Amino acid sequence: MPIGTGMSTRIRLPRGRSSPLRSLLLRLAAATAVLLVMFLIVVFDRGGYTDNADGQVSVLDALYYTTVSISTTGYGDVVPVSTAARLITSLVITPLRVIFLGILVASAFEVLTQRTRDDFRVHRWKERTRMHTVVIGYGTKGRAAIATLVASGTPQDQFIVVDKHNDLIAEANADGIAGLVGDATRTSVLNQAKVAEAAYVVIAPDRDDTAVLITLSTRQINRTAVIAVAIRESENEPLVLQSGANAVITSSEAAGRLLGFAAVSPTLSHVFADLLVHGTGLEVVERDVRADEVGRPPAAGADQIIAVVRGGLPLPFDSSTALVGSDRVVVVRSRSA
Repeated sequence: MPIGTGMSTRIRLPRGRSSPLRSLLLRLAAATAVLLVMFLIVVFDRGGYTDNADGQVSVLDALYYTTVSISTTGYGDVVPVSTAARLITSLVITPLRVIFLGILVASAFEVLTQRTRDDFRVHRWKERTRMHTVVIGYGTKGRAAIATLVASGTPQDQFIVVDKHNDLIAEANADGIAGLVGDATRTSVLNQAKVAEAAYVVIAPDRDDTAVLITLSTRQINRTAVIAVAIRESENEPLVLQSGANAVITSSEAAGRLLGFAAVSPTLSHVFADLLVHGTGLEVVERDVRADEVGRPPAAGADQIIAVVRGGLPLPFDSSTALVGSDRVVVVRSRSA
């Protein structure tokens, strides 16, 4: 459900894999086990107890005594009379009663303190998170961007997802990613995501006009972060770049080109897919020029150089261009290289 009237934004951190229902069932099983142990003790020693009604303690009376005793109700109609029964009550049944009540109190305490513990975790996350990656939009593009960065070595705790849909933030949490339910066009939401201290911001909303507005706000807050933006239409690329984006990906045209390649050469489409999926087969990486490559053309390098970046800008590809020490190069290489 989209965030709407009156709903406050709030960072949600992923929790452990143990669900609240499983935790509750475990406590219920432990309480039942304590009750059963106490019941068996009374049953096997019921001769040491007396019932004020008829003097005899049956199995049903033992169950009755167990339930009222373990709950500390204690009506006093069934009581231990023998020395052994009183000793067992003091040394065994009373500790079992304390354990049973402890289980109940722990369950209630967990419910009451959940919000406090969540607030503490969020506060600790805010204190220790620096140079992180903010991903705006947890649709297909946002999830794929995170998967690629994780495969490249970025830890999951270095991401925060911002999306205005509760169900998508729940999916992010289930995937081990912190999330923030909110409208990223609002500066207050970007501030909660600590955009000012982020190293990278990936913007992948559903609409191009929204992407422009978020990019403008993000660049105003953080002048140095690398901002990568996904848009649908190429005609909006100049506007997004003017808004402060470092890189713009046009999803519709990119998909169209891949479809064209697939139609002409299905094999070529497989090669592109291999290059786009990090961690399998071939990969595209950017690195510094090595000392043995300086002064030599790109074709002379050990790796297959497909682009040269000089002064932060890609040069038009020319196989005869001599590399300099300050260059960075984009290479295609095997994942195992």
